[in-house]
Amino acid sequence: MSFVDIIKKKAFIDGQAPNKVNHLTTDELTVDTYYFKPEQILDWHRHPTGDQVFFIQSGTGTFYLEKDGKEESFKVGPDNSILAEKNVWHKLVADDNALIASQATKQPAGMETR
Repeated sequence: MSFVDIIKKKAFIDGQAPNKVNHLTTDELTVDTYYFKPEQILDWHRHPTGDQVFFIQSGTGTFYLEKDGKEESFKVGPDNSILAEKNVWHKLVADDNALIASQATKQPAGMETR
């Protein structure tokens, strides 16, 4: 068994993108946490062969999904979970506060950016 306290291990960095910290990895699953400073962006990307689930730990932001050419966005905050199905474009933008979001992704998932 592996255990990590993601709040006690907060690790924010400067720049446009949030800090991504890997916590757990197996042959079939990876779990990371993104530590966003205000207005940082986890830019558009997708995983061609693996679903990804985000868990908002603290803070607020806007989550974007684009599927079949249709974009939708919604506000997210603590206790929210969001599914980004395989091959669906998504991004997450922090509001004007710190945001901590963990994610779990099936492996191998592949990664494409735009």
